[in-house]
Amino acid sequence: MITSIQGTLTAATPLHAVVELNGFGYEVNIPVTTAEKLPAPGATVKLHTHVIYREDAQTLYGFATPAERDFFRLMIEHVTGVGPKVALSIMSRLSLPLLEEAIRIGDIATLAKCPGIGKKTAERLVVELKSKVGGTATTVEPGAPAEVSPSSHRDAVAALTALGYKAADADQAVRRAALTLGPKATTEALIKKALA
Repeated sequence: MITSIQGTLTAATPLHAVVELNGFGYEVNIPVTTAEKLPAPGATVKLHTHVIYREDAQTLYGFATPAERDFFRLMIEHVTGVGPKVALSIMSRLSLPLLEEAIRIGDIATLAKCPGIGKKTAERLVVELKSKVGGTATTVEPGAPAEVSPSSHRDAVAALTALGYKAADADQAVRRAALTLGPKATTEALIKKALA
């Protein structure tokens, strides 16, 4: 199994990246949350991958961190009705900390707003994954983009939600703020930057 790929990023869109390695260009399906963290084309990139082999295709899915890849695997292997396309859609809409929090507290409304899933699939996500979330270890590898702590991210999203933001919009604003401020950003700094 291919668990990661490192090479030159030759092209990227919000849902795909092409990584060139030893003369081969590998197309990797990625969530928007990973696309936001990619370097400029021409730079070296490392993606943590999951490969799905089918009779007629081999599809490579890539993520910025091993924790995101592992959560993708968790969804496609344990939630009935959630395949790779739906899992990628969910992870494009919500960051891993917000997704885990929504499952942990049973926030079906936030989950149901993800493209490709409705209330029943959102309920299945909660029922089938509630006991499995929260223990995801977030390890940072050398050269990987550093991220703010999951608790700071969750707290900033919760604050913006209390101010009237929709959960997914708050999550996106906090992700952008985190990219600008860096991994040591406090909850207060994230909130201020997201509101700016």
